[in-house]
Amino acid sequence: MSTLPWIGLVVAVFLLTLWTLGPLRDYLSRRGLTDSEGARTSHTGEVPRGGGLVLTPVLLAAWIAAGHGLAFDRLTLVVLATGTAVLFVVCWRDDAGGLPPLVRLLVQLGVVGVALVLAPPGPVFQGLMAPVAEGGLILLLWVGFLNIFNFMDGMDGIAGAETVTIGLGSALVTAVAGLAPVLAVMGLAAAAAAVGFLRWNWHPASIFLGDTGSIPLGFLLGWLLLGLAASGQWAPALILALYYLADGGLTLARRALMGERIWQAHRQHFYQRAFTPGDDQRPVLKPILVANGCLMLLATIAAAGVIWPALLVAGAVVAALLWHLERLARARERSA
Repeated sequence: MSTLPWIGLVVAVFLLTLWTLGPLRDYLSRRGLTDSEGARTSHTGEVPRGGGLVLTPVLLAAWIAAGHGLAFDRLTLVVLATGTAVLFVVCWRDDAGGLPPLVRLLVQLGVVGVALVLAPPGPVFQGLMAPVAEGGLILLLWVGFLNIFNFMDGMDGIAGAETVTIGLGSALVTAVAGLAPVLAVMGLAAAAAAVGFLRWNWHPASIFLGDTGSIPLGFLLGWLLLGLAASGQWAPALILALYYLADGGLTLARRALMGERIWQAHRQHFYQRAFTPGDDQRPVLKPILVANGCLMLLATIAAAGVIWPALLVAGAVVAALLWHLERLARARERSA
């Protein structure tokens, strides 16, 4: 396989995202489509939301091109493209005017359910449970992941950093494990789009993804992780997403146990509690970047066959990160 066209595709994704987000930001500002300081936000003042209006179509077009050029299963490609488009349209309606949480959830369940029926990723749990039970569990995990991806998008740079981790990490795992090249190209395209987005979302952010970016992105990255797991790389897939799953999952579980409405905006994630809105968020983001870099390395090691030591070290890395963020949060609370 010639790599030159795919390198060109990845570079094009980066440049398109980088160059078009500035004009989009200005358009969204003129339309008044901005996020104000609130229960979930990490900034002060008005910042445009809707970066997904660029990132999602650019990334989806790159995935379609990669799928066509690398003999990817056509039905799966159509299902992914259609599901992403449906989520994109519904999420834009939500960004522009708001939709009831139940409507959003039903659409997500429908899109993921159809994807699993028409184009299942394969035996994610490697035959450890009945197909019907496995399908139900994957449905919950996939919908849960795309919502965690959305909920965790509450700090400058964090969504872009996580996308780079999963995208680039997937490409490395694919190379080491000798999987289908299309997975590597799709992962690199996601990472390239995220790098272009980070130019505008790094602190102080001048644009946010909005649901049009975070929900479709969670859908596509969730499929990418499931594809790795179905190819026998369940440990690397888990490691790559481990920080988001831990911070998002533990926070949602804690809120549910306290009887809170988990779908409502809040600032209770470990990383959110570690800084005050309007502050420089880079001291919080930097340890997350370091931890995610470690997780990429550990996922690659797991793909090479050193599974359980890599999983144990990854768990320790994420536990240490959460402990550090909790320590920052308590120090901030004491000084308030």
